[in-house]
Amino acid sequence: MKRIAIGIAAAATVLAVAACNANPEQPSGSGGQTAAATKGGTLTILSSSDELDFDPATSQSLAITSNGLVNRRLTAWQNGPGKPATVVSDLAADTGKATDGGKTWTFKLKDGLKFDDGTPITSAAIKYGVERSFAPELSGGLGYHKSLLVGGDSYKGPYSGKELDSIETPDDQTIVFKLKVPYGDWPWIVSMPAFAPVEKSKDTKPADYGKKPASSGPYKVESYRQGVQMILVRNKQWQQSTDTVRTGGPDKIIYKLGQDDTVAAQALIGDSGDAKTSFGSDFVPAAQLAQAQNNPQVKDRLVTSQPGAVNFVALNTQHGALKDVKVRRALQYAIDRKAFIAASGGAISGTPAHTLITPGIEGRQEYDLYPAGDSGDVAKAKQLLKAAGHASDLSLTLVTSNTSMSSAQAQAVEQGLERAGVKVKIQSLDSNAVSEKVTQGKGDDYDMYLGSWQPDFPSPNANIQPLYDSSQIGNGGYNTSRYDNPAVDTLIDKATGEVDQAKAQQQWAAIDKKIMGDAPVIPISYAKNSFLRGSQVQNFFIGSFPAYPNYLKVTLKQG
Repeated sequence: MKRIAIGIAAAATVLAVAACNANPEQPSGSGGQTAAATKGGTLTILSSSDELDFDPATSQSLAITSNGLVNRRLTAWQNGPGKPATVVSDLAADTGKATDGGKTWTFKLKDGLKFDDGTPITSAAIKYGVERSFAPELSGGLGYHKSLLVGGDSYKGPYSGKELDSIETPDDQTIVFKLKVPYGDWPWIVSMPAFAPVEKSKDTKPADYGKKPASSGPYKVESYRQGVQMILVRNKQWQQSTDTVRTGGPDKIIYKLGQDDTVAAQALIGDSGDAKTSFGSDFVPAAQLAQAQNNPQVKDRLVTSQPGAVNFVALNTQHGALKDVKVRRALQYAIDRKAFIAASGGAISGTPAHTLITPGIEGRQEYDLYPAGDSGDVAKAKQLLKAAGHASDLSLTLVTSNTSMSSAQAQAVEQGLERAGVKVKIQSLDSNAVSEKVTQGKGDDYDMYLGSWQPDFPSPNANIQPLYDSSQIGNGGYNTSRYDNPAVDTLIDKATGEVDQAKAQQQWAAIDKKIMGDAPVIPISYAKNSFLRGSQVQNFFIGSFPAYPNYLKVTLKQG
């Protein structure tokens, strides 16, 4: 099979991701997620971001967060408290039909779909939306599809008058995608922002389109002031009968932008005025998290995810002593996961990790090839290092970002390894410099990298291919371990092309364990994240995946 590099946009340096009240430490029903989906009221979302843009071509928004309120896609994610996300139909009548061994995918649209101005939503509008995502003028969006679609490598978008021939629209309700290789996860790919319809007549100034796009979801943009607020109001053309994933609860949604996360969290704890009908889109800062946990009147409004994104130390398999698998295996025993979790904020911040596939993803299998306990097995680590010829001379650099949290976590890694006699030099850089070093450079100037990974869609594929396929080494790829195993590459190709998801999941689980046998990475913890809501906000939950609240289900108490 021809090998291709999939374009990945998930942040591998400092990952800001979260997930819901399937947290066993919280009381059942916390977050109000079991209430009836009532209509009415004004919901306020507090965000530290200064900008908000609903252009589907440039968005990295997950299917259940902000962008999905305005832009529907061919498919969507359905999740609930304690439940993993499943792919379901959205604008399409089903989740697609594969032919040609998984290289051709066909979707039929539902009847009666309209943009907010009453214009029918057609297959041509979806094709145009996907084509826009290739335009150099509109960069930054999730790009998995760009390397998968035939001709995608050279296509530069529709503004030059050219179409992408691998997307066919034989009629107004049918769209067909031609892929270079079989790809069993294509139904997940078409749930991404780029697969939202775009009304071509409204795309006269592409750079400004996202400020007031043609809406296919339950809300449309009424007004936007950068750094201040965005107001969404109802899209009267949206029909609940065609949409199984959005409740369209509030009459109006106000995004308050540029909010200090500490001040916002404090307001939500106080729960007065507009705060009662608000929630925070940012993680609760450590000080406010402790305050909320210790206040019985607030704790029920604190929603904490299940374990999600994996925090890890990538071991550069192509540099120095770490070329030796015996050294890499020794370090697995030296790591102090307990200290790392403590440095991250304690038990509410995460749980110990041992696998590559993250919790909440179907097909994941739990195992531990290097049983050392949460604090590590220093004696075993020293024994293995001595056998590898490094009883006392091993010195390694650890690259990390220069945030206070990353620095504390790096120090925990350093202290753990130094117990086994390994000297660690921490190199703290800004996020751009970190990315340049570990994803763009030659890999000859670092030994280890402290990173985090939350997959962009809930398939083992999104955990493994971006980080361990050899095609993802350098050139902006996230294989920061520089792991190159031709046998694993072949297995990844096979699992990627498997259309039968049950079979694919078994294959990915086996690949997970095979990679860990080579020890190119030390999984340390699965992060948990916490959010606060006001007392009048209900149906505010986080499923097993993804690690974010589901914005599409949130409603307000009435009366």
